[in-house]
Amino acid sequence: MKTSAATILREYGPFPDADRVNGVTFDGRHVWFASGDRLNALDPDSGEVVRSIEVASHAGTAFDGEFLYQIAETVIHKVDPKTGQILTTIPAPGNGGDSGLAWAEGTLWVGQHRGRKIHQIDPETGKILRTIESNRVVTGVTWVDGQLWHGTWEGDDSDVRRIDPVTGEVLERLDMPEGAGVSGLESDGADRFFCGGGGSGKIRAVRRPV
Repeated sequence: MKTSAATILREYGPFPDADRVNGVTFDGRHVWFASGDRLNALDPDSGEVVRSIEVASHAGTAFDGEFLYQIAETVIHKVDPKTGQILTTIPAPGNGGDSGLAWAEGTLWVGQHRGRKIHQIDPETGKILRTIESNRVVTGVTWVDGQLWHGTWEGDDSDVRRIDPVTGEVLERLDMPEGAGVSGLESDGADRFFCGGGGSGKIRAVRRPV
């Protein structure tokens, strides 16, 4: 396993009216982040929040190229980012113990915080298609270039790790600085991760090794 210190490229926040950052996702232009009762669109160039949608947003956030998905306690809402309307709702596999959320291969990938698992689920029904075991608490989840990465945060220790999507074996680990925990996690599709900072109210851009 390769281990290195995470390189923080930029910090955003804390933001007005957003006490914490739960899930994060990227739509190609804006970083959307969940702050409890709304989804907020951050311009990563200017660092400004440009709009918000009022929707329960307690954990992970994902984007499928057109729609947002947001964990709200025991369910996952599919949200139209243009109108803010909730289109459909499916059960979340952890029944309230869910954390990260990602979109890949036409399915949703849901982190189980204390369950230390990642479930691949059907986005129409919520049915669990397969489960990957982790040896750490799972926070954010993201796929990029066929690689599965997830955040961990236990006590003061937090990292971003790449795991084998079949076996769950840890292949690479980026250790975050003390006090910089990772709640949500999303790739920009290139060389950056966006990491939600939980109760710090911050988002950190971290270099992805390529």
